[in-house]
Amino acid sequence: MTDPVQTANDRFTQGQNCAQAVLSAFAAQSGIAEETALRLASPFGGGIARQGQACGALTGALMVLGLQRGNSTPQDKEETYRISQEFVQAFQDRHGALLCRELVGYDISTPEGLQAAREGNVFASVCPALVNNAAEMLAEFLNK
Repeated sequence: MTDPVQTANDRFTQGQNCAQAVLSAFAAQSGIAEETALRLASPFGGGIARQGQACGALTGALMVLGLQRGNSTPQDKEETYRISQEFVQAFQDRHGALLCRELVGYDISTPEGLQAAREGNVFASVCPALVNNAAEMLAEFLNK
């Protein structure tokens, strides 16, 4: 069995966005096809369509939590929210923020901010750690 944390790291290095890297790395064990995972997560990179909102690594991890521990009936939604809130809080505790623009230090929703982020090399210096940590944390959460 392949290590999903390493797979997430590899996928990010190969050019997938943060959300795609995390979700696709856990796709098989979550019961979905890799291509489905890549397509589903594709709009979530850069903090949701490069808007600098919720970190893509975080949203990818939450999608996996939804697939593996999420509710399919309204009666179970509180448990889904509890697990998700626990994960979000752990991510924030570890990284000090949830928003992409705060984590990378640039507002990538503007052409100037995106260019500055590229010139600052944050997608190679900051984002790989976020993908790695989200995948590691997710693996731990799923083993609880």
